[in-house]
Amino acid sequence: MAGIPSTWRPGRRYVGASVAATVALLIAALLIALWVAGQRFATTGSSVTDIGYLLATSATQAALSTVLSILTGMALAWTLDRLRFAGRSIVIGLLSTALVMPSLVIVSGLLAIWGRNGWVNVLLAPLGLETGSSIFGLGGIIAAHVVLNGAFSARIFIDRLAAIPSEKLKLGRSLGLGPLQRFTIIDLPALAASIPGVAATIFLLCFTSFPIVLTLGGGPANQTLEVAIYQAVRLDFDLGAAVSLAIVQLVVCAAIIIPASTLSPAASLFGAQSHIHWPERRWLAAAQRVVLAILLAGFLAPLIAVLAEGFGAIANVLVQSTFWRAALTSLVIGTLSALLAIALGLALGMARALQARGSLWRAVLGFPVFAYLAVPAVVLSLGFFLLARLTGLAPAAVAPIVLILANALLALPFVFATIAPPLEALTRRHHRVIRALGISSFRQWSRIEWPLLGQPVGYALAIAFVFSLGDLGVISLFGTSEFSTLPWLMYRALGAYRTNDAEAIAAVLLIVSVAAFILIPKLFEKLTNARN
Repeated sequence: MAGIPSTWRPGRRYVGASVAATVALLIAALLIALWVAGQRFATTGSSVTDIGYLLATSATQAALSTVLSILTGMALAWTLDRLRFAGRSIVIGLLSTALVMPSLVIVSGLLAIWGRNGWVNVLLAPLGLETGSSIFGLGGIIAAHVVLNGAFSARIFIDRLAAIPSEKLKLGRSLGLGPLQRFTIIDLPALAASIPGVAATIFLLCFTSFPIVLTLGGGPANQTLEVAIYQAVRLDFDLGAAVSLAIVQLVVCAAIIIPASTLSPAASLFGAQSHIHWPERRWLAAAQRVVLAILLAGFLAPLIAVLAEGFGAIANVLVQSTFWRAALTSLVIGTLSALLAIALGLALGMARALQARGSLWRAVLGFPVFAYLAVPAVVLSLGFFLLARLTGLAPAAVAPIVLILANALLALPFVFATIAPPLEALTRRHHRVIRALGISSFRQWSRIEWPLLGQPVGYALAIAFVFSLGDLGVISLFGTSEFSTLPWLMYRALGAYRTNDAEAIAAVLLIVSVAAFILIPKLFEKLTNARN
């Protein structure tokens, strides 16, 4: 089939190139701000930290979290692929939310279960076996990471197992392959294609983890680069040390994301599920149910704890004006960030769909998007903070704009990865007919692309909204008592030992996040069906 002419849809190409250039220039501006600040602000000495130690602690917790998350995800995917039960689709849908679940929600749930006054200690107290605040420290950090990333990896591995050709499964069944033979010959090769990419993604997420380490770290012994940057700015106002740490963080993240970009892509998070009946031995089916129950309990228990503890205290926060101001700020920033991310993602996706595979322009259009995967939230926030100071602007005055822009940029890689592939597929499938009929670019979008892309756009919008709603990294350097979001308000409540308020806010974040992730795609699906 003939390729897409380079002169077709010049408007889309121009807009996409302009967006890519703007996003790239913003990266350059932030890097320049870091470099200038590093020259201007010498370290005061109060935040001098052993960078080698910070790298070691960051890498250690990330590596342990990655290994356990991959093993947990594979076990959970294996059981869900084999078993069929009422509510299975709901369980798989809940696992999908792990990608955007606010980290502080999981932290709150683990504190409710394992904290000093948590459920475990309450049950053990009559026996004199209290565990104390066992959730703090390296164990708590890893537990929170595994809850989130184990569910995330499981959702990807489920799609990999579901994508195994039915002919291969039928052949294996007819040959009488045993459970171990099926796993090693059929299942494991299917999973292995995704393991490197998923592992690199999880390692990067854990290496740059901020809310979890900040709240559950338990002190300097488990401090990471992200937390050290935050403390250098917020506690010591040692901008020189913060810049040095940020540069190290950027270098390490870039060293991870660049080779990871060459790995085999993961399966779609929203792929259709297929199944070939494979009779299981009774003992194995029983073992699968036990494994499934344990793993689901590990994932669902913190969420249940958040709701159980939060509902009892939610009346207290609903009468607080600070809560409503923070809630309104979160909703406005989340909505605007999501809309901006969708607009940027569509502009880049439309332009990229017109480029030949393997072309330089295709790489140029995609590079600025995925470059932000190498920029952690706290480092991005620091860049904007320094850029504001170097240009003479008060950080408090630009805080709302920074949060909207920063959260949109951080969500952009996930938005782009969701909508760009189906947009490209539509463009390549229908471009000759569209050109022959002389359909304008606007009518192409309204009559062809939107009716077919409504659901992916809805998922992308939900991801971007929930991503921004639960953000603590960006606002960590801009939040004040006057300007607050729900995550920042929750963090301040935890720091002030107002656990009831923190639990109530966590419950609100959980309900809004799950509702948005479910309802926004359904709304867009209905709009699409109405358009069709």
